[in-house]
Amino acid sequence: MPALNIEYTELELAAIRAAAAADGKSVKAYVHDLSVREQQRRTFVEHAVAFWNEHLDEFDAAFPEDSPAGKDSAA
Repeated sequence: MPALNIEYTELELAAIRAAAAADGKSVKAYVHDLSVREQQRRTFVEHAVAFWNEHLDEFDAAFPEDSPAGKDSAA
């Protein structure tokens, strides 16, 4: 299985060890889970933004007072 060798300062590693211990995980499991979770978060945000952009016209039509164009025309 592929692996990474990541360098940390002593302070950074101490903080990671403390966070891993607080989660009841090894440092290896903690760093793995954290990096995978971040990748999943980024994928979710990308898809959420794409969904929003695809449905923006529908939202503006349903809630014209909340659309930027509706706010400009009301001013």
